[in-house]
Amino acid sequence: MDLSTTYMKLELRNPVLVGSCGLTGTKEGVKACADNGAGAVVLKSIFEEQIEAELGAVAREGAAYPEAADYINRYGMRNAVSRYLELLEESNREVDIPVIPSIHCFGVGDWTGFARRLEDAGAPAIELNAFVFPSDPSKNGREYEKVILDLVTAVKERVSIPVAVKIGSYFSAPAHFIKELDSRGVDALVLFNRFVRIDFDIEKLKITNGTMLSTPDETQEVLRWVGIVTPFLKCDVSSTTGIHDGASVVKHLLAGASTVQVSSVLYREGLGTLSGMLGFVVRWMKKHGFEKTNDFKGMLNRSGIDDPGGFERVQFMKASTGT
Repeated sequence: MDLSTTYMKLELRNPVLVGSCGLTGTKEGVKACADNGAGAVVLKSIFEEQIEAELGAVAREGAAYPEAADYINRYGMRNAVSRYLELLEESNREVDIPVIPSIHCFGVGDWTGFARRLEDAGAPAIELNAFVFPSDPSKNGREYEKVILDLVTAVKERVSIPVAVKIGSYFSAPAHFIKELDSRGVDALVLFNRFVRIDFDIEKLKITNGTMLSTPDETQEVLRWVGIVTPFLKCDVSSTTGIHDGASVVKHLLAGASTVQVSSVLYREGLGTLSGMLGFVVRWMKKHGFEKTNDFKGMLNRSGIDDPGGFERVQFMKASTGT
């Protein structure tokens, strides 16, 4: 079976990527991912604040998050840029699969010039993790969308390599906004960013972190939107969140994704899970008579459905009436 695929014009041996996480934060980690079968690796993100720390931007009066400077100073993160570039270069020497750097960002700033430094260091592409959480009641939806659109424009002007944008799902009209990002020339969209959950400690009366790792059922919402948007996009789509087994890989390819990104399951079950996922895909393809992933990519997306909203309503009616 031929599992090869193309993602952002990069030729991959298979569609399963290890997403940005602690497992991809060292050259040893990147090599382990490659040895276990990953089609590509997204490096652990460098934060916008870390980049601007070297420029002195986070210490400026009126910075968006002034406390970032204190945090960076306290934890010795001021050399993060040079270390990140070194990680990228060393990882590229260690493995023969694409190693994609990731920038965790929340707006346009002086840091955007770092994208060009990544290109110069040999990055085949860049993933922008656009962490724009719409929690400010004084801002409307369009204001939040504009932040990401401006971010894409600024980075695309700096580099000639492909750019992927990882976004959350908190938009009033996700399909429209995704189409607008596509029209701005993004090379791929990563759907969706999983924002950190919160919880309450009712004994200590304080806010704590919620569940850090995704669960398998979370992928169903991603699957819905990948199936809805892929027919009208020129760019590629990479699915992420809740993909924990080979069956989920198949489902997202059927929905139209070019690749999937996994991380939580690797923390729970180890990097050997990658080969298990790929083995399932191969067996499934043999069973159903497919020789290449492109033979079934997008087979179950909304293409050919004139009224996807009506289709969604029919599914709800069937579930509600037990038919």
